[in-house]
Amino acid sequence: MNLSDWWQMVLFLALLLVAAVPLGWWCHRLLDGRLTLPGERHLLRLAGIDPAQGCGWQRYAGAVVLFNACGFAVLLGLLMLQGVLPGNPQGLPGLSWHLAFNTAVSFTTNTNWQSYGGESTMSYLSQALGLTVQNFLSAATGIAVMAAVARGFARQGTTDLGNPWVDLTRIVVGLLLPLSAVFAVVLVWQGVPQTWGAYPLAHPLAGGEQTIAVGPAAAQIAIKQLGTNGGAFFNANSAHPFENPTPLTNLLQCLAILAIPAGLCLAWGRLVADRRHGRALLWAMTGLLVAGLLAAWWSETRPVAGLAAIGADPVNLEGKEVRFGIGPSVTWLVATTAASNGSVNAMHASMQPLTTLVGLAFMQIGEVVFGGVGCGIYGMLLYVLVTVFVAGLMVGRTPELLGKRIEAREMKLTAVALLAPSAVILLGTWLAISCESGRGSIANPGASGFSEVLYALSSAAGNNGSAMAGLNANTPFWNLLLACSMLVGRFAVLVPVLALAGGLAAKPRQETNAGTLPTHGPLFIGLLATVVVLVGALTFLPALVLGPVAAHGALP
Repeated sequence: MNLSDWWQMVLFLALLLVAAVPLGWWCHRLLDGRLTLPGERHLLRLAGIDPAQGCGWQRYAGAVVLFNACGFAVLLGLLMLQGVLPGNPQGLPGLSWHLAFNTAVSFTTNTNWQSYGGESTMSYLSQALGLTVQNFLSAATGIAVMAAVARGFARQGTTDLGNPWVDLTRIVVGLLLPLSAVFAVVLVWQGVPQTWGAYPLAHPLAGGEQTIAVGPAAAQIAIKQLGTNGGAFFNANSAHPFENPTPLTNLLQCLAILAIPAGLCLAWGRLVADRRHGRALLWAMTGLLVAGLLAAWWSETRPVAGLAAIGADPVNLEGKEVRFGIGPSVTWLVATTAASNGSVNAMHASMQPLTTLVGLAFMQIGEVVFGGVGCGIYGMLLYVLVTVFVAGLMVGRTPELLGKRIEAREMKLTAVALLAPSAVILLGTWLAISCESGRGSIANPGASGFSEVLYALSSAAGNNGSAMAGLNANTPFWNLLLACSMLVGRFAVLVPVLALAGGLAAKPRQETNAGTLPTHGPLFIGLLATVVVLVGALTFLPALVLGPVAAHGALP
């Protein structure tokens, strides 16, 4: 690892922790109910919403599911009918039913898996009105659910988790829209296109014509990063020079992936009236992120014997943007798989097998190392519950978290939310490699091909959206399999977590005593990180051995 890589890593982490402070303060102000945005009451009155009316977990979950179902239906129709709709200067046809279904599910669940090339498949209207809008709405959903879960811990003797429509409105209008607007202007300043004009034609010196794909890209790219969405405007994602034109945009976009999730750790501590607990979650996530970053960097910077044997540069530069090099490419990979973002500035299929293992591990543990906006917090909460439960068993007392007793109901819901995505990943991988429809899309044989399949299912069920490439996922089999995995990965966690919050809100708060496990010190941070690693290893180690570990062993 050279000195430049060290400085870039330190700068990235320092800026991330600094940005978390004001973002955490503002998110808390938005979600604690004491701040009213300008024009908010008029907007809610126009929609027929009473901001003072809260609801229980069933109604909150029903509202969230209905909200996302409506967004899915609108997006599905828009994609299938884009050929006859305006905003399509290139005359691109509508999508096939299975690709439209997969894409609508993908952007509704904040996954943003893409089985298509944006510039050759999507009209401007589909990109702006369909995909960009869903980037805002799916991100807001995750933060709203996190706020409801925080109220479950903060309140007692009630079933009220807040008003989902108020939460969604405040998050979109007060957080995501203004940040994205500012970030989009910065991207345009750096050279990212934002136009509704047709693709221009260039005339190279060698003769002929070349079509240059452009479009309203900056607006989508801003929210794709800030909302941990990751869906690209262009097929090459953030490796494309129009999406990521300069070293400054590379740093800012990579930072934007984790900025709001980091801030929400501090907001969580404020919402549950235990700031030290919020800081503990931030440090636990940062520690796991740094460990993954160091492991991936070591893997990519070690000499490759096969390259040295033929007289080439022994460091693997395949698939990496020469504008950025190894350091920023690996930092982006770790950030995008730690969060449920899925954008790429280098090709993951070209990374070393152990680097791939790091990305797989971050996705398979449930996207909880910062994770998606909102869902990373309530995903990590599941591991916190397991941690305090195990600690309670060690000392022979009923476990408690933030003053609430953790009993059988809470642990059953935790088990469902943790195991459902894991089951989808493993069973989906088995199904894909056991039938011809799945195997027919695998381009690479052996351990590398298995890794591609495992990565695709981990990405879908983890609502990440990144891919290794080498897998032709645009078939009816793969589009339907991955869409179902995305739905389970999103809603089989979201609904049990809300049910858990509803039960906790009705419980009285317990007084802290000498037997209560502190959930803010180094001991708790170490226990939590250990539980995350152990649960992930016990669940996925056999599959990882068949994939990236075997591929590493086969290297010359």
